Amino acid sequence: MSTAILVVEDEPGIQEVLKFNLAQHGYEVGVASDGESALSLLRGAMPDLVLLDWMLPGMSGIEVARRIRNDARLKAIPIIMLTARAEERDKVQGLDLGADDYITKPFSPHELLARIKAVLRRRAPELTDDPVEAAGLRLDPVSHRAFASGKALDLGPTEFRLLHFFMTHPERVYSRAQLLDQCWGDHVFVEERTIDVHIRRLRGALETSGHDRLIQTVRGAGYRLSTTLN
Repeated sequence: MSTAILVVEDEPGIQEVLKFNLAQHGYEVGVASDGESALSLLRGAMPDLVLLDWMLPGMSGIEVARRIRNDARLKAIPIIMLTARAEERDKVQGLDLGADDYITKPFSPHELLARIKAVLRRRAPELTDDPVEAAGLRLDPVSHRAFASGKALDLGPTEFRLLHFFMTHPERVYSRAQLLDQCWGDHVFVEERTIDVHIRRLRGALETSGHDRLIQTVRGAGYRLSTTLN
């Protein structure tokens, strides 16, 4: 599943350059030219990150960021502010409102891509291509392979996404609804109990090595991945 980025930028030239460069690096790109359009798109389907220009027509980027952070459904989306305003007080204002990073125009595509990767690594590590390891499990998103105690696992695509998410968020409990949003997307309508089927399949794939015990059921709350084999 491609990482989705919403570009909110009113200058057509910059918008096209951003869209082209991000698409070239495998990102799924949506665009909006003003704050109202951006919020409308966000109400339909959540991206994994928002590139948000400060100086927008009508509603400012700062106001868009404020509304995102005050919305229970949207508040966890990482935001990178794009702006020509280089003064420290402007940067502080943007960061205080909840922006995860701040890039001053003009910037190079290489700098932008590095900043995006850094923010995703901090806020959404399951969206990066970094290999992850936990308690004898190793998963490589690039080769789409997973190993338990050095032996390759036979995982379906959904079980692979679940394991990747668990391994990048160990020891945290996630409800079925949260797992659906993270591994299927909030715009996909799937019964919550579908999660139980895929958890059983994931545990079955891990059973031979004994790593099925890492996937723990938390009664009344959901599931978590433990980092120790008990």
